[in-house]
Amino acid sequence: MAMPEDDPPKVAHPVDDDTPLQRQTKEAGTRPKQKQSIFDTLFAIPAPLKPIFDRVPLLTYPANDLPLRSPRKRGENVLHVFTTLEDARTGRPSFNPACLKWQAYLKFAGIPFITLPSTNHASPSGALPYLQAAVSLTEPTKQPIPSNKLKRWIAAQNPSSTPHKEPEDPRHEAYASLLDHRIRRAWLYQLYLNPPNAPLLHTLYIIPCSSNPLTQLATLHSLRHAAETEILKSNPASTPPNTILESEILADAEEAWEALSALLGEDEWFSGAERAGWFDAGVFGYSELLLGEGMGWGENGMGEVIRRHGNLVRHRERVGGMYF
Repeated sequence: MAMPEDDPPKVAHPVDDDTPLQRQTKEAGTRPKQKQSIFDTLFAIPAPLKPIFDRVPLLTYPANDLPLRSPRKRGENVLHVFTTLEDARTGRPSFNPACLKWQAYLKFAGIPFITLPSTNHASPSGALPYLQAAVSLTEPTKQPIPSNKLKRWIAAQNPSSTPHKEPEDPRHEAYASLLDHRIRRAWLYQLYLNPPNAPLLHTLYIIPCSSNPLTQLATLHSLRHAAETEILKSNPASTPPNTILESEILADAEEAWEALSALLGEDEWFSGAERAGWFDAGVFGYSELLLGEGMGWGENGMGEVIRRHGNLVRHRERVGGMYF
């Protein structure tokens, strides 16, 4: 058996009398290796590469900086919405009705915030908007707030300044369904499926996703398929299966806007309230985008319908003038 490295060699015995293993360990100047486990074998560095790793030790690099568009001042509330960098910088309305509704509602509540361009993929819930509440020294980290919890969060910030709460009235729910169903269906058709508005759809939702033509084509197909599915799900029973009728969709939306105009009447705000509330935010989310000059619609049937109702036009101007 080979002796430890600090023992003198036993010259009385010929070197050739040692076993091959003993000769190998004598030449290496080390003890025989212990039996390796399967884990040692699996994760061992191959012998030809080991000298390289010995000369170049493993380094741990620092974390990458945040993206340039990420908020640097976390002392502010940040609402992540569909928008552009320029519109976010100037606080302009989002080009998405759902995002704009929350943007308006936060302003009604007097809660300071900034907006930041984002996508559904970046949202914890998979949908925009979501809010990153301001952090403080006592609370340096906070979980993002998805849209389905935003109303409760707003009410908790300053109950006295919470916008008007619509009464619990079945009729109010019926009017709210006009926004959620008839008007939303018409919006989906007008933006996603109406060919004259294809350039606008491309500008708002396709180009920001990718500059790769194949990726853009796949994104366009996905968006249009989702819009078709939503419209078909809410088709009246009288509509033939798997059929989208433009005239029917626009007629339903026209009736919805007429009903909303009758609800508003001569009041400044819906439900006769003294202050703008949740329903005002929802209506403004659509009317601003359908009446605004900056959208660049190729065909805007719903905008023409709203213009027939002067009180809805004035409502949109009132919200825009007071809060944007």
